[in-house]
Amino acid sequence: MSKETNNYFNADDLKKFGNITEWQEEYGKKFFDYYGSVFKEGALTEREKALIALAVSHTVKCPYCIDAYSSDCLQKGADEEQMMEAVHVAAAIQSGATLVYGVQMMNKVKKLTM
Repeated sequence: MSKETNNYFNADDLKKFGNITEWQEEYGKKFFDYYGSVFKEGALTEREKALIALAVSHTVKCPYCIDAYSSDCLQKGADEEQMMEAVHVAAAIQSGATLVYGVQMMNKVKKLTM
């Protein structure tokens, strides 16, 4: 018995990312120029930038980015522990951002119950 899996995410689509210039060449090229510049060595190493990108990829929940930056991190010399630590940093920030909104809830409840 075979089980067909239908996922919205198609790993092959990652290879098609460059095609975004197809329907809007000017903006697509500008994006790729900017994107390429951002990931060049600067105040941060390419490895550090890849780790940041991997962490952000998890926060924005982009399976394409997770795929790409998992590979990129390994290629740039990051190890599994560093990669998972970066993901935990992203998770901690995301959790903190969610919890700090609790202050708004507390303020509202206090205002309504006083």
